[in-house]
Formats: sequence, structure tokens, C-alpha cells
Amino acid sequence: MTDALPGGQSAAGQRVAAGPTQLVLPFVPYIAISVVHVAFIVLGNPLAGPTKLLLMPLLAVGILWAAAGIRPWPGRALSLLLLGVLFSWLGDGSSTFFPMFEDEVPMMLACFGIAHVCYVLLMWRGRGLARGGFPKWALGYVAAYVLLIALLVPHTGDLTIPVVFYGALLVATAAFAARCGGVIAWGGFWFLASDAILSFRIFTPDAMPDWTSGAVMLTYTLGQGLIAAGVVRALASRAAAPASSG
Repeated sequence: MTDALPGGQSAAGQRVAAGPTQLVLPFVPYIAISVVHVAFIVLGNPLAGPTKLLLMPLLAVGILWAAAGIRPWPGRALSLLLLGVLFSWLGDGSSTFFPMFEDEVPMMLACFGIAHVCYVLLMWRGRGLARGGFPKWALGYVAAYVLLIALLVPHTGDLTIPVVFYGALLVATAAFAARCGGVIAWGGFWFLASDAILSFRIFTPDAMPDWTSGAVMLTYTLGQGLIAAGVVRALASRAAAPASSG
């Protein structure tokens, strides 16, 4: 006995075809805390710190909720996605989770570097995610990388090598996301934008106005959310395809 519905479409296929509502609903708590967190940053509220640590756990909940009905269960792809979210969370709270280090930046780079490795592997090896080769416009990410490194290296000091490697992983995530099209591609773009702003805030703080602190988290939460939602939608579509084509 299968979960096929009239017309030969599976329950997963019907959920995808029914529109974005079922996909968006699981991410509403994440969206809400993202808005609250960014607002707290803008207002200088001390709750900005604690709400930051709620972001990735709620994103993980949204991923699992949205993907709960997908059959067959895409365990490998979801594992990579959730690992990326986990290490992003550790990077978000590097000063909290690694208090033994005086400077939080190295551990933040390490954790987010691992997160980007997970995302790249997911978008590279995840069946049903990529829609083709790299689009020509993705070459802009290479130019962005060269420009960012050229501007940052004079200020990075002992962290020059980690910054160079991290920048390459960040751009790789954006480039591989571009292969996936639509929602995931925009997620990679906003993630790159967020880290670019953050890099200048870390290494050239005097040149960055206060409002860029809120911009970092606005683009970051948008990028992470779009990547997560886009991957889940693609996995659901992949699961529905055999039943739809049959």
C-alpha cells in the first residue's frame, strides 16, 4: 500500500504542488525570532545576545518540521544541512561556547568554516538540488572574493591565512548555491553579503557605521533561512518526482 493520491501523485507531491504555505509555516518561529533579534540589535537591547542563540535551533526545528513528511527520508542531505546549522550556531555563540579563548574570532571562523564545508558538500553531492552547471554570473563571486581579500588583508594580521581560507569557503557556498537556482541561490548571496559586512566590522571597525550591525544579522538570517527552506523544498520535489512521473 502506498501514499499515492488520486491522479497518481504522492502525498509529498501534493504538498509541494499545494503552494508555499506548508513550507513557510514550519519556519514562522525562526522568522519571528529573526525579526525580534534584528530589532533588538537596532534598539541596543541587551536581549540581542540571548535571542541570537535561539536562531539556529529554531531553524533546525523548522527544517525537521518541514521535512517530516518527505518519503523516502533524505537522511544524508538533511544531515549535512543540519550539521551546517549546528556549526553556524556554534559560530554565532563562539564567545559563549568557547570562553577559554580571549579572542572569539578564530573559533567563529573555524565553526562557520565547517558549516560552509557542509553546505558545499550538500549542494555539490545532494541529488536533486543542482539545476545545472555554474551560471556565468557566478563569476562575480570570484571577483568579490578577490576584492574582499585585497581590502581586508592589510588589516587581518595573524588571522590572514584563516581569513583567506574562510573567504574561499564562503564564496564556494554562494557559487554552489547559484547552481541550485531560485531560493537557494538567493540564500547563498545574502549569506555572502552578511559575512562581507561582518568582516569589515571586525577588521575595520572605525570605517563601519553602527547600523551595519543590524545589517549583518538581517542578511545572515535571511541567507540561512532561504538556504534551509530552499533545500527542503528541493528535497520534497525530488521525492515527489517519481510518483508524479509514474
